[in-house]
Amino acid sequence: MSMTFVEKLLSNYAGEKNVVPGQIVTVHPDHLLTHDNTAAIIKKIEPELKKYGVFSKSLPIIVLDHVIPAASEKTSTNHKVIREFVKTHNIENFFDVGIGVCHQVVIEKGLGLPGKLLLGSDSHTCSYGAVGAFSSGIDRTEAASLMLTGETWLKVPDSIKIMLNGILKFGVYAKDVVLHIVGDISASGANYCSVEYHGDIDQFSIADRFTIANMGIEMGAKNSVFFVDAVTEIFLDSIGVSSSSYNPIFPDRDASYLQELEYDLSEIVPMIACPHTVDNVKPVAEISGLEIQQCLIGTCTNGRLSDLKVVADILKGKQVNSNVRLLILPASKDILEKALKAGIIETLIKSGGVLLPPGCGPCLGAHQGILAPGERCLSTANRNFKGRMGCKDAEIYLASPATVAASAIYGKIIDPREVMK
Repeated sequence: MSMTFVEKLLSNYAGEKNVVPGQIVTVHPDHLLTHDNTAAIIKKIEPELKKYGVFSKSLPIIVLDHVIPAASEKTSTNHKVIREFVKTHNIENFFDVGIGVCHQVVIEKGLGLPGKLLLGSDSHTCSYGAVGAFSSGIDRTEAASLMLTGETWLKVPDSIKIMLNGILKFGVYAKDVVLHIVGDISASGANYCSVEYHGDIDQFSIADRFTIANMGIEMGAKNSVFFVDAVTEIFLDSIGVSSSSYNPIFPDRDASYLQELEYDLSEIVPMIACPHTVDNVKPVAEISGLEIQQCLIGTCTNGRLSDLKVVADILKGKQVNSNVRLLILPASKDILEKALKAGIIETLIKSGGVLLPPGCGPCLGAHQGILAPGERCLSTANRNFKGRMGCKDAEIYLASPATVAASAIYGKIIDPREVMK
């Protein structure tokens, strides 16, 4: 029987010869990701933890990243509870304040690998499909149960095959690609589906694939995945992961898909998601000239070294508009250190950027860079829901790092190619 990626992977983990979409399977994931919400999760199972402990000290990956440094006594207390939990149960994979955004950390530390199954109490856990893993978000109650038992159930998703053909034009990036796709199929166009990317993929770096996989949930996908190739192997080797550490999974050539879509990359232009939904997508040129008050470069979607370099190349020798606040948020400590060594951070600061610690920062509206009523923010993040950045009467626009950087110079949204040419 021919199978898609997710059908093969879940049949392996369920111990079945084959599985079909809609089938319920019981699985034992390799890892469970939690972050600042770990405190709320373990509070659900305090008596059971005292009696039985965690299923495995290697199962959890805990990263403090959402509100760091702590912005209130309540947050600080939650962080303390998490640190004590980690010590009590000898949790192996714990990353305290300042290490980075949880999804970036999972990839950097080699915890998300090809052919592996990871679940997390964060919707953007789907990011690890960038390296050929099945990864998906679950709610806190499921996470609590998984922490105790090491097993959970999943419904086998239908699969969607997306062909990306052609070559991206100058000034167009992976963020533009995924915004174009989300705008085309809608925020619910891939509900509970496994999205596979095929075609001319070798032009996309792991950082690019991360950006696209990260936003799988913005089209409703259960997971989104790129398959292992030379790009993947070189990246994994660079972080010390040998090919013997993982077993890639590839779909069969004649696998059956719920839907097959095809996009010509050469026709995609710089795109922007307008308030208040991620699928409200237009070419940047259509709203050129709209004034903005804040720009955000970073988050788990576009806070990697290559993103910061694009921004620095555009801003070098220029100044951020006096009416704009440009916030710079590296996705991890490792990225920050590399950006410092390369002189990228110096360029960004000299141009008027404000450096924030590696973490989620303004993205979720809990602290740092909260908007005021009537303000607009142009962001490289993944969501622009009403109130997302702390104010229900503000507007959030999503675009590539190049679009955000170019717009920061003029204080209004512009097509980055106008600056880059």
